[in-house]
Amino acid sequence: MFFIVTRDRLLAFSEYFCGNISLITHVNICRIITALCAALAGLAPGYAQINVDQVVRVGRNALYFEDYVLSIQYFNQAIAAKPYLAQPYFYRAVAKYSLDDMRGAEADASLAIDRNPFITDAYEIRGVARQNSGNLEGAIADYRKVLDMMPVNKGVMFNLAMAQQDAGLTDSAEVTFQRLFKLSPGYERAYMGYANLLLHKGDTVGAQTNIDKALDINRFNVGALIFHANLAMQKGKDGFATALADMDEAIRLEPRQPSFFVNRAYLRHELDDYYGAMSDFDYALQLDPVNTSAIFNRAILRAEVGDHDRAVADLDRVVSLTGGKDYRALFNRAMINKERGRLQDALSDAEVIVNAFPDMPAAYFLRFDIREAMGDKGARADYDRSIAMAKANRKAAPDDATEASRGHADDDPFFNFDPENADAVAGRFNSLVTIDTSAETAEVAGALGAASKGGRSIRGRVQDADGAVELEPLFVVTYYTSPTELRPSGDYMKEADDVNNTRVLRYLLQVTNREVALDDPADIRRHFESVDYYTSYISTHPPRAIDFFGRGMDFMTVRDYSRAAADFGEAARLSPDFTLAYFMRAIATLREAESDRAAASADDDAPSAPGAGGATPHRLRHLAARQAIADLDTVLTLSPQLAIAHYNKGVIYASQGDYTSALSALNEAIALKPEMGEAYYNRGYVYFMLGNGSAGAADLSRAGELGIVPSYSLLKRMSR
Repeated sequence: MFFIVTRDRLLAFSEYFCGNISLITHVNICRIITALCAALAGLAPGYAQINVDQVVRVGRNALYFEDYVLSIQYFNQAIAAKPYLAQPYFYRAVAKYSLDDMRGAEADASLAIDRNPFITDAYEIRGVARQNSGNLEGAIADYRKVLDMMPVNKGVMFNLAMAQQDAGLTDSAEVTFQRLFKLSPGYERAYMGYANLLLHKGDTVGAQTNIDKALDINRFNVGALIFHANLAMQKGKDGFATALADMDEAIRLEPRQPSFFVNRAYLRHELDDYYGAMSDFDYALQLDPVNTSAIFNRAILRAEVGDHDRAVADLDRVVSLTGGKDYRALFNRAMINKERGRLQDALSDAEVIVNAFPDMPAAYFLRFDIREAMGDKGARADYDRSIAMAKANRKAAPDDATEASRGHADDDPFFNFDPENADAVAGRFNSLVTIDTSAETAEVAGALGAASKGGRSIRGRVQDADGAVELEPLFVVTYYTSPTELRPSGDYMKEADDVNNTRVLRYLLQVTNREVALDDPADIRRHFESVDYYTSYISTHPPRAIDFFGRGMDFMTVRDYSRAAADFGEAARLSPDFTLAYFMRAIATLREAESDRAAASADDDAPSAPGAGGATPHRLRHLAARQAIADLDTVLTLSPQLAIAHYNKGVIYASQGDYTSALSALNEAIALKPEMGEAYYNRGYVYFMLGNGSAGAADLSRAGELGIVPSYSLLKRMSR
């Protein structure tokens, strides 16, 4: 069935970790990852005595920026120093969950609860981890514990309903959903979850009503669109046009999901749009060259139009990618090779299928067909055997063949086969397959999460269901970059190149706006050791700006931003014309403020916590932005031609909502560097925010030409 909507894939969690970290119900990253203090002064592990609060804070910074492995190293230090504290265990549980270590997350959450039974978030993450690993009874108990302490937590209530349904407690799930509707009648995920419950109970009309309600609340909810397409498909051919319109909209909102194109191709094929189907398969493979569903489907479509050679080439690739275990591909390859006259190759594939499925009538019929074409007089034995097995299967389960083969869900066509009708072979096996997109949609749209009975989970960076877009990020100087096909190396910055040419620093500087997380323990350890080296050297030698700068870069790498800012400041004091010191102090200042802003994004009903000196977190972030702008102005005084400094100013201004200043800064960046795609993208974004759609569209088009892929998604949305 197209778009199979299963319970395993429609379980959902609530609020996302600021749209970046795995789904945890109402455990707001803003409450988890940050503390109220304004200064960051974590100590490197080389020191004999550590300030645990500061170490935990730096670990939270690393966690916020998705450096999960690094964050665990900090929390390990805190636990070793004060094993009786609950918070380090809780944060380590979050990090382990983000790394798909469900057992570790559950264990650490339990240790946190043992030390402080009043941490509601610990029960919550333990519940989510248990739900992912299939311990539904334990998950339900944890969710109920949270609701005892926080009765109006809609996200946990939603998770509870989904876990209850997964556990077969449909009546209890129904009651929980009704409570949820009363608590939050505009909560779209509740309608999606309830629609799935009704579908599970066979009430397709009720499911349709609820999914329509979810789309009324948020027409950009990709998960709801996929669900709606699935319901349309259940109507057969009459629903294909509606399903296709849903898929068109889902692709418009999320144009980088290969499975969406595979499934739209299936719909186009069923509607006799062969050219459109082939185009979708080709594009799906541009996005994901090893997508076996797309390769298989393209092979079937090629065979259907008589392009047998390329069809077999595609099937060869599927077999290779799946280690020879894709029996549907082997079956089709055998049939096509028979048509091509490659009878020995066809027989080899048929033998593999017979050996893998000795009780499958279709396997023996396939081998009979090939052996007969080869003139094998013993072929009739395979035919007789297939007939006998098929009759036995029909007699054993005449009215429930599908249920009889439920244990072979992936191979149902093999077991539901009538060898007396030779056309059944082609009809059963020469058909396109689809991808279950319910879980993938959740990851993309932020509409549904997944915690299945089989232990599957989806997590990672997600996009808001309403299609929210973000600015291209700041350019930074770093030790690590991630090459891509479009950008195999970092950006050039003369000031960084000049420092590298001195060979004074322990690592080479690189420039990028796509930093990578430091997840190799050996690399992490080397940078801690580098901090110790610089600290020892500085204490025994006359002060040099480059040494403070080098230690500051190590602190930046391990996410200790306040100490990094202090070292960059000292480097600038010792060498007032040290451009990179001002540049990186601006970045460190902003990073500290960014990690702190989680405090301002706690529960909507909670008041903002005051910062140092009575300043609100919003005020502190505003001050950090002003300080960063001041440093970048100094950078431009020293290096007037540095385009990325203007660009960074534009990003900061835009983030603060000062679009006029942002536009001016981005204009300067583009004037200095006309091929800077990121600047065009952000300027297009700013133009749209200022209401200038034509200029915004032109900039996004130019940014796309220059390799900024998200430009096309934003352009489609804004051109609606």
